[in-house]
Amino acid sequence: MKGHTTPAAGCRDVPVLKERGQREVFCGLTGIIWLHRKMQDAFFLVVGSRTCAHLLQSAAGVMIFAEPRFGTAILEEQDLAGMADAHDELDREVERLLSRRPDIRQLFLVGSCPSEVIKLDLARAAERLSSVYAPNVQVVNFSGSGIETTFTQGEDACLAALSRELPETDASNLVVVGALPDVVEDQMRGLLEGLGIPYVSVLPAQRAGEHPAVGPNTRFILTQPFLGETHAALVGRGAQHISAPFPFGEAGTTAWLQAVADAYGVRPDRFDSVTEAPRARARKAIAAAARDLTGRSIFFFPDSQLEIPLARFLTNECGMTPLEIGQPYITKEIVGPDLDLIPEGPVLSEGQDVDLQLDRARKLRPDVTVCGLGLANPLEAEGLTTKWAIELVFTPVHFYEQAGDLAALFARPIRRKNLIRAMHPNRMEAAE
Repeated sequence: MKGHTTPAAGCRDVPVLKERGQREVFCGLTGIIWLHRKMQDAFFLVVGSRTCAHLLQSAAGVMIFAEPRFGTAILEEQDLAGMADAHDELDREVERLLSRRPDIRQLFLVGSCPSEVIKLDLARAAERLSSVYAPNVQVVNFSGSGIETTFTQGEDACLAALSRELPETDASNLVVVGALPDVVEDQMRGLLEGLGIPYVSVLPAQRAGEHPAVGPNTRFILTQPFLGETHAALVGRGAQHISAPFPFGEAGTTAWLQAVADAYGVRPDRFDSVTEAPRARARKAIAAAARDLTGRSIFFFPDSQLEIPLARFLTNECGMTPLEIGQPYITKEIVGPDLDLIPEGPVLSEGQDVDLQLDRARKLRPDVTVCGLGLANPLEAEGLTTKWAIELVFTPVHFYEQAGDLAALFARPIRRKNLIRAMHPNRMEAAE
């Protein structure tokens, strides 16, 4: 890769601070919000409580122009007490749903904390309902429970469940894994097409009939670092993983594409001709935002599982100094290439004891703190500048054309604080 070098000592083998205590994370049901927009003929039926329904509605907002493709089959008190046959009630709800929405081709039964606590066997229900509604509707089960998980694992559980149901093939193909906004996916496809990569498909596809087949001659590459279960499921199907840094920023995107190019024997001159122009645009866009980031420090609370690739991007391309990189789970087989590119220095932590981590953040006073919504306002009140981790999942940030936008997401809170300080210097001094 021209212009980028690997640090003499990366962070792959540094000791990891492992914490197990109180955590501040969102529920895995949140992933439905972006998945239902991606899969156009799918419906996500959460089997849960009224709290689950309220979470989805508040997270998704009001759908004005189209009927949403998600809902909640609410477990009432008699279901939770075992006074009613929940499977019979679920069958009735599914029948009502499919009769009213004949466009549904994929039905996901999504487990929640309440359904898992009462041991409701949604896997058996999905198998039973698939036999009833096949071949028109495929019924798949996955867990979106917030017990011992973080919110991005909802997508991982969904794609892992799909991976186990994909058809078998002996043909050679490349599967790009991870839900991307349509405009970003189109850009990615254009780059791979320019490199001459044959038979590219995406998981998840927009429609049920477009999901890829997998087998021993399938190669796959991840676009999201939180897809550990999906990675294991595809490897279990015989597919070969292409390991690479994640496509955040110019260098990350180039390294990601280079890994694919190497796997398929793409000539260096062709690679350069395809990537030269978008690389230059990305570098220019990043430089504009990096003026506010260079020399600044950053602290990551564990939340989205994007923390390690983002730290690599901000360190190497924006000149920031990471003080602590916290991630809910660290799977080095997946994020190892990004860890290799982060110079030694920051604390690398896995899991969370939120009180202990808050103490470390308060002591270090970073210029930017990346955290969940529940921590952001209290830390802002203490004078710390924060960035919501969940915003990084809902915003298009992958590949070259979004590289400047990604850097700007971190520059914006610094600019905002500088403006407030200029307008109200006495108030800012009191807060700090």
